[in-house]
Amino acid sequence: MNKKNIVYLFPGQGAQYSGMAIDLLSCDAVKKLFDTASEIFGKDAKELLNSDADTLKRTDISQPAITLANLAAAAYLDAQGYTPTACAGFSLGEYAALVSSGIIDAADCLRLVKARGEAMQKTADRLRNESGGDISAAPGMAAVVGFAPAQAEELIAKWNAEGLKDLYAANINSPKQLVVSGTAAALTEAETRFKEAGAKRIIRLQVAGPFHSPLMADSAQAFAPVLEAVTFRDPAIPMYSNVTGKLVTSGAEAKTLALAQITSPVRWLEEQAVIAEAGAEACLEVGPGKVLQGLWKDSLLEGKEIPCFAAGTVEDISKISES
Repeated sequence: MNKKNIVYLFPGQGAQYSGMAIDLLSCDAVKKLFDTASEIFGKDAKELLNSDADTLKRTDISQPAITLANLAAAAYLDAQGYTPTACAGFSLGEYAALVSSGIIDAADCLRLVKARGEAMQKTADRLRNESGGDISAAPGMAAVVGFAPAQAEELIAKWNAEGLKDLYAANINSPKQLVVSGTAAALTEAETRFKEAGAKRIIRLQVAGPFHSPLMADSAQAFAPVLEAVTFRDPAIPMYSNVTGKLVTSGAEAKTLALAQITSPVRWLEEQAVIAEAGAEACLEVGPGKVLQGLWKDSLLEGKEIPCFAAGTVEDISKISES
C-alpha cells in the first residue's frame, strides 16, 4: 500500500477504552504529545487514558482523552512514514482532522476539546437535573437500524410539522443506520413510529446528552468565545466536514463549521461518498476502535471497493505495514 495515498478517518465518542494509545508511547513524538497534553489538561495524560470505563464515559473526560489518542495514532503513523492525502473525523474526531489538515496545531486542538467537553458536559448535567436526575427521563439519543436515513429525515420533518417536537436526525451513519437525538418523550414516540414505518430495531444509546441537535445550543454558546480565540489556517491537505458532507474550503469556514457542528447532524454517509470518489488507495481509522471501518464497509458504492484498516495501536499499524 502506498503510504502517501491514504485518507485518515478519526473516530469520535464511544470509541474509547481504558489504556487506549498507551502502547504508542514507544514513539518519541507521541511522548512529546503526551507531555503537552498533561500540561494543558492539568493532569497526567497517561493516567487520563488509563481511566476506568465509567470515568471515560463522561463527556468532559472522553473528549480530551479520545482526541489525544487520535493525535497519538497520527503522530505514530507519521513516524512510520505515512502521509495522508486527505482527512475527516466523525463528530469529535473532526478536531484531530483539523490538526492533520494543518488548520490548527495540536496544542490548540487539545485546549479546544477540553473546553468543548466541559461545555457539553454542563449541558448534559443541566438536562438530566431538569429531568429529576433520572438519566432515562433526560434527553438523549437512539440508533434507528435497518432504515434508510433519507426516508427517516423526511419522516422526522413530517412528524415535526404534525406536532412531534424535539426530535432530530443527529448522525447519518450509513445506508442502514442513523442516530436521532431528542427529549425522552420524543424518543419514546419515535421508537413506536419508526417501528411502524419498518425499522428493524431502535436502540437507546447510553450517552450523556442529545448531541448534534439544537438541544445542545447552550454548549455552542459557551464554547464560541474559546473557539474564536484560536487561529484557524486554510487547510494544507483536504479535509471533509460533518456539517456539509463536503470539503472545507478555508480556515474561516472550518471555524464556523466547528461551532455549527455541536448542534448540526453529522453527515457521515455523504462524507464517505465524497472521499470514495477522490481516489485514495485506502482509508485508515486513526484512533481507538473499529466503528468507522464498519460504517465504511456498509456505505461503499459498487465499484468503489476501497479498504479501511484499523490504525489505532502499534499492532494495527504493524499489520498495515506488513500488508
